[in-house]
Amino acid sequence: MAQQLGAPRDAPRAHPASWDLHQVERTGPFATRVTWRAANGTMAQWDSRSARRRGRIQLLDAAGRVAGFVETEPAVARRMARANLVATSATTVGAVLFALGALLAQLQVGTTPDVDTVYVAGGVLFSLGGYVALLQASNAPTDLGADGALTARGWRWFAFEPQRIGWLSAAVLFGGTIIFGVSLLASYASDLTPRQTDSWVWGPDILGCVCFLVSGHLALVEVGHGWIWRIVNDLGWWIASVNQVGSIIFFLAGLASFVQPATSTAVNAGLANWGTFAGSLFFVVGGVLQLFERPSRPGARGRAGR
Repeated sequence: MAQQLGAPRDAPRAHPASWDLHQVERTGPFATRVTWRAANGTMAQWDSRSARRRGRIQLLDAAGRVAGFVETEPAVARRMARANLVATSATTVGAVLFALGALLAQLQVGTTPDVDTVYVAGGVLFSLGGYVALLQASNAPTDLGADGALTARGWRWFAFEPQRIGWLSAAVLFGGTIIFGVSLLASYASDLTPRQTDSWVWGPDILGCVCFLVSGHLALVEVGHGWIWRIVNDLGWWIASVNQVGSIIFFLAGLASFVQPATSTAVNAGLANWGTFAGSLFFVVGGVLQLFERPSRPGARGRAGR
């Protein structure tokens, strides 16, 4: 559960002449919400996911009531919107290809290499989407300006910020897509023994699924401020929840694909295929929803918060 602590290193830095730290909410080692107070009593509230995905700070009046929001500077907002479009488009199309591959495998349409190629194409797009999502997290606006708007540093192609829960969630997700890629490429190999198949195909597949589950858990912690399954009236919660359901189904499908050494057959090929198909559809829905989780209007000031 979130608790108040001292000034965090993993939250935005405020303009010293204008804002004073008022409250910090943490979940474990991660700051998920920080409130700053101005000299006139009004407050600016930083929410980890909202700031990272929408470049938005919520404004509160002196009584703590929602008064509106302030978005990041226009150039940063446009950059965030472009990165969001690339990441979500790649992930969504990749999920569609995963669903198609599972359907072809279940209906036995095409050859095994044909199906593997569809999966690999989907995996490449998954990895691309994961990488751009990591870039988004690495370049999220992190400074609070004199007017309460978020500002950002110059563009960075690499950052290591595991103290930020949003960055860590994106990094684990990207790692999972790379591990999935090992499994997908290994599936091209022929004449593998059951033990080799489990080592080179099934093992990385399950490890990738675990990475997806961990990333989804962190995303839910971030948006729910420690309450994993609390329904939050926010688009980010629905995106994280839908993707986590997809990850759970992926994991169950992965378990069903384990090749039994005694019979050289999967535990349940039908469950593996249909599970991959269903999990992919959840990722498609999550990807479509994520297209709308972006700065709503670059440079907006003082609009009513939602």
